[in-house]
Amino acid sequence: MNDIRDLTREELATELAAMGEPAFRAGQVFAWLYARGARSFDDFTDLPKGLRLKLAGRFGLRPLEAEGVLRARDGTEKVLFRLRDGWGIETVVIPAGERRTLCLSTQAGCKFACAFCASGGHGFKRDLVPSEIVGQVLHVRASGPGDLTNLVFMGMGEPLDNYDNFVRAIRILNDPEGMGIAARRMTISTSGFVPGILRLAELGLQVNLSISLHAADDGIRSRLMPINRRYPLAELLAAVRRYLSLGGRKITFEYVLIAGVNDRLSDADGLARLGRRFRAKINLIPYSPVEGFDFRRPSPERTRAFLRRLEEKGASATLRRSKGGDIRAACGQLAGRF
Repeated sequence: MNDIRDLTREELATELAAMGEPAFRAGQVFAWLYARGARSFDDFTDLPKGLRLKLAGRFGLRPLEAEGVLRARDGTEKVLFRLRDGWGIETVVIPAGERRTLCLSTQAGCKFACAFCASGGHGFKRDLVPSEIVGQVLHVRASGPGDLTNLVFMGMGEPLDNYDNFVRAIRILNDPEGMGIAARRMTISTSGFVPGILRLAELGLQVNLSISLHAADDGIRSRLMPINRRYPLAELLAAVRRYLSLGGRKITFEYVLIAGVNDRLSDADGLARLGRRFRAKINLIPYSPVEGFDFRRPSPERTRAFLRRLEEKGASATLRRSKGGDIRAACGQLAGRF
C-alpha cells in the first residue's frame, strides 16, 4: 500500500476523482498532510468520515520515526531515521544565525563511492520514495524550534540518480498547498550525474544547482570520484552549459580540499578557470575525516593560500565552515548509522 505522501497534489486529485470526490478535496487533504502535519487519517476532521475510511483503505500514512538524535557543540543536530525495511538514513539540521538549514538524504547508501565520502562505504541499498524524502522535513519541522529557511539535498545518495522520486518530492515541498517552500531556497547537489542534470535543465524549476567538483582535471577527479570515468569533465561541463542556457540559476562548484591530493596552487589555477568560465561560486570545504579513510585535512595555512590564489585569479570563492564534525555530521561523514 503506497503512502499518500508519495503523490503530488495533481496526482492526488486524479486519485480522488476516480473515487468520485470533487477536485477541491485534494487541497483539503494536502493542507492536513503538510500545513497541519497530520499523522493519521483520523486527524482529517473536516472531511466526511466515509472519505477518511476510503483514504485509509487505499493509502498508507506512515510518518518517519527518529531512532536517535545527536547534538554537536556548535548546535548542529543529526537525526537517524530507521526506514520500514530496516535501512538507515541521516538528516542534518544546521543552524547559522537566523538561518536553519536542513540537509536531506535521497537514497539509503550511495552507488557512486566517492573516495572521501562515508555514504557509499557500505554500498547502495535503495532509492527513497517521496514520502521518505518529504518525511524528513515534516519530522524536523514538527520537532524543532524555529522555521526551516533552506533545504539542501546534500545528504546520503545522489538526488539526480533518484530523479522521478526526487522531483515529485520537490514539487510537494514547493507546492503552496503543500510545504510552500520556495524553489530558490532549495539546493540540489550532484556528483556529476549528467543525464539527471540534462533532465533537470528541461524541467525549468528555479532551484539552485551545486556541482560536487573536487578536481579541475580528469586524472584527480577520476581518482576521487568514480563517476568521472563514466561522465568525464568535458561531458559534465557541457551539461552544466546546457543547464545555464535554459535559464538555470547561477551554479556553485563544491570543492573538498584534501591534503596532498587536490590542494596545490596549480589545482587552484584550474579551478579558478572553471569558476570564471561558468561564473560559478566556488565553495571550498576542508576535508572532514572519515573513519577508515587515509585522507587528511590541509593545514589552515594551506587552505588560506588556496583560497587566496582563487581570489587572485578572479574567481568568486568562499571558505565553508563544516559544522557537526564531532557527531560525524559534516560533509562526507553521513553513513546511515550512529
